[in-house]
Order: sequence, then structure tokens, then C-alpha cells
Amino acid sequence: MTILAVDAVLFDMDGTLVDSNALVDVIWNEFSAAHGLDPTEVLAFAHGRPSRATVASYLDDEGDITRWMAHIHHLEGSMFDAVREIPGAASLVSQIPRDRWAVVTSALREPARARIAAVGITPPKILIGADDVQHGKPNPEGFAGAARRLGMDPGRCVVFEDTDAGVRAGLAAGCQVVVVGQGRSEVLDAQIRVDDMTHVSVRNLGDTLELEIA
Repeated sequence: MTILAVDAVLFDMDGTLVDSNALVDVIWNEFSAAHGLDPTEVLAFAHGRPSRATVASYLDDEGDITRWMAHIHHLEGSMFDAVREIPGAASLVSQIPRDRWAVVTSALREPARARIAAVGITPPKILIGADDVQHGKPNPEGFAGAARRLGMDPGRCVVFEDTDAGVRAGLAAGCQVVVVGQGRSEVLDAQIRVDDMTHVSVRNLGDTLELEIA
């Protein structure tokens, strides 16, 4: 068991609060098929990165990029039957005061809010999406910005993430990091890890949140 004393909690969304694997598979399998790409390679590249960064890495024409981004946004904003709660996520966030947690995601802000609500979680006051930053993960801009908007020192925040890019972003922002799920990489393997959010509980001690990680 690990005990972390922090001032705020910063969550990634997909793979951390919301299981969007089915939706992600639909998006990138369709994109790969349309362009003769290896879907396994595209999915691996896309994991944890903003959708535009993935599309732009394979397409050169700005018009094509714009059309595909519009299609992806439509899928993200409509396929709510393809998403599920990560076990324990709703219970965990319900234990945290609303001014002490935020979400930082590589999805667009409004589709992300809708996706979180679709799994039974009230979206946080502060949600930073791909359209709110100039540089996506692994750049620390999103997590650093979320801590700042909460009025917190990043060094007193913990990030929950499931991807290599996201963990690198959290560490670069100066936060503590907990990995969710079974992803493997050198940086992922060096962090505290939980299978899902049923292994995390929170006690509100006033100025401090005490997280128990089993």
C-alpha cells in the first residue's frame, strides 16, 4: 500500500476514467483502411496523442486533415454507447472536492465532457482538452495549466495516466504520477501502478488529500 499526500488530483480521461477502446478502434481502423495503413501501427502511434497530431503525421494535405478531423469529432461526439466507466472511477471522483480535481485529455474539450457524463461522472469545473493547448502530451502544458487553474503547485498534484506520452507529460510538469492499467514502457514501469480506480481511495483532510493506493 502507498499513501500519497497531495493538494489536487489531475486525471487523464481515456483509459483512466473512461474506457473508450471500442470508439478508438473504430476511429483509427476506419482511418487506416481509408489510407492503406497498418491499423496496429496507427493505433500505437495515436495512443495518448491528440487526434490531429496522428492525422497530420500520415496526411500532408490540410484539406484532407480538416475533413478527417471533422469526421473524428463527429464520432467522438456521438458514439456514447461505445464508452464505459473505468471500474471505480465515479466512486473515486465523488470523494474529491470539485475544486481539487481536473481532467487533462488529448480529446477535444466538449466531446470529452460529454463522454465523461455518458459514463455517469459529473464533469469537473476544469477540463483541458486538445483544443485548449498549443502542445499536446508528452508536453507538460496541459497538466501544468490544470494545476495553475486550480491554484495548486504541480509538485503537490498527482496525475493518473495510462499512456507513455501522458506519464511523461505529468512528470515534466513536476507532478507525482500513478499509472492506470497494463501499458508497458520504461517510463510506465518506473511509476506506481494500479489496475483500475477500485484500488484508490481518498480522505479529505482539509488542505490535504490523502490517497491510499492498494
